[in-house]
Amino acid sequence: MPRMLQCIFYEHPSHQSRLLEGLNSLRNKGELLDITLVIEGCAFQAHKAVLAACSDYFRAMFTDNMLEATQNEICLNGITAKGFHQLLDYAYTTRLTLNLANVQDVLEAASHVQMVAVIQACSSYLQTQIDIDNCVDIATIAETYSLTQLRMKVYRYMSSHLLEFSNSTEFYRLTPQQLENLLACDFPVDCSEADVLRIVLAWFFHVDNNELHIRLNYAVRIIRYIHFIEISRRKLDNILDKMFEDRKCEWQLYKIILQEVYRQTTNEESRLNSSLLNSRGMEMAVLKIGGFGMSGITNEITYCFASERKWKHLTSIPHVEQCNFGTAVFNNELYIVGGCFNQSLQENIHPFGFKYTPRCNKWSTMAPMKIERCRFSLNVVGDLLYAVGGASEADEYDISTCECYNPLLDSWYMIQPLPIYVTQHAGAGYENSYNLKLFISGGIDRDNVQSNHMYCYNLNLEKWQLCTPMLKSRADHVMLNIGKYLYVCGGWTEDSDTRARTLVDTIDAYDVEDDSWKIVTKVPTPRYHAGIVCVDKKIYFVGGFSSDDVFDKDTAAIEVYDIDTGIWTIEDKYPQDIWEHTCATLYIPKCRDDMEVLAAPETTT
Repeated sequence: MPRMLQCIFYEHPSHQSRLLEGLNSLRNKGELLDITLVIEGCAFQAHKAVLAACSDYFRAMFTDNMLEATQNEICLNGITAKGFHQLLDYAYTTRLTLNLANVQDVLEAASHVQMVAVIQACSSYLQTQIDIDNCVDIATIAETYSLTQLRMKVYRYMSSHLLEFSNSTEFYRLTPQQLENLLACDFPVDCSEADVLRIVLAWFFHVDNNELHIRLNYAVRIIRYIHFIEISRRKLDNILDKMFEDRKCEWQLYKIILQEVYRQTTNEESRLNSSLLNSRGMEMAVLKIGGFGMSGITNEITYCFASERKWKHLTSIPHVEQCNFGTAVFNNELYIVGGCFNQSLQENIHPFGFKYTPRCNKWSTMAPMKIERCRFSLNVVGDLLYAVGGASEADEYDISTCECYNPLLDSWYMIQPLPIYVTQHAGAGYENSYNLKLFISGGIDRDNVQSNHMYCYNLNLEKWQLCTPMLKSRADHVMLNIGKYLYVCGGWTEDSDTRARTLVDTIDAYDVEDDSWKIVTKVPTPRYHAGIVCVDKKIYFVGGFSSDDVFDKDTAAIEVYDIDTGIWTIEDKYPQDIWEHTCATLYIPKCRDDMEVLAAPETTT
């Protein structure tokens, strides 16, 4: 029988680079050149095959039945010699030298001859060079050459630096279309909507009368992007009175503003949120913060927009993996304070805190608490944060120390202690006009005995008061302030005889004004160590254990109770099993660069 022929495939890793080096050597020596391109009087010699290989423009020119296919010299108009010189070097060497002095020439030439890779390189370079002094020019370049990613990047930059940008002369170079684009892009801004209105009006008036009349032609289109429902009537009147004080003749713009104010305030309910500087580019999201999963403890924070129902990675707590920390949201910033972590099989409790700002996706440190704490409550009342009780390395008495944090001063100070010692309790702030109160419910004492106590700290009187006790003792539960009620959800209680844990299967409501309790509903899947949060009068139960048995849990389930209708619904499960986490609501930028969607873990059969 004949022998089978064996084929061996060989590929040299440096062949491509050596091929280019050879072609570039031929160009430098003037050998085998078959085309001369004349641009602005400068002659560039090249090989048709090289140009056609990297440019659709030249491929069509040299291979189709075009007149240029038979010519040895071609004049190119509409581009500069400086720009084409860079393209030619790139074609033969893959190297491109870009700077602010030549990038527009290179981009113009690359767009003309359809060298897509160079266009993308110019766009990427410009994205790294955006600043206050050149952002208008870069926006013009992006729009001229239809560079979508660059356009979005530059308008996002303008928005995030709007106050600084508006104080520069560059801001007033914006064309009417560009100002409209800036407002329409809906990116987060660094100022209030009242400031946005002032800035826009200043742009209208920062020209002579002839140019003003041109700008006024765009007034209706521009003014419709002002969120007047986020500007109080008092602020609006002050702005209009000041801006139009010496411009009474500009009644046309004034009338357009009043018409738009009327349209927005009559057709929509106000969505101004006091915790937000500005809602532009922001959307409320539910956060899952830290906790445990099948891989152990995690510092990961994920979020889910109501409009998408997809859980995505947001950030991670900048600390070694920890748990049992305090969580609070104030002025749309997330505070993570205290907690404990394991080191050499020993639990370490710490007093340190961190603040996360979603608008700029940054963490910053804050002053540490006076006392290290874990399994405590952290709540916002008024403009202050209150840390109450919890376990501490310095526990000595049958009371719980309490302290208060002032975000403006970045400092903690002690307040009157809670009359009892308590950990694993719940807390909630209550505000009604000038009536500011902090409520603490349940938990366990130093002897691990559960409590049904309800305490109220009156901020005006600066003292604790005992309230009507809860209907059942609870620990590891959550208390939510919704309207005039405090809703107590989740947690567990103990059997008085066996000391066995029993899940509390009801949501109970406390009437602050009447100092009374009532049962609201039964939870379909009672859980403890669940994340519980309220969004638009709906209470979300996310993850958590159904019992102490590790095999008897529903740690990915999400159930929602609608307070208005009294109806429970089941949401899509969280992508992973989770427990001992916390949940909160935070306004997150709608557009983020790292939109990583969490995938459900693979299952085995």
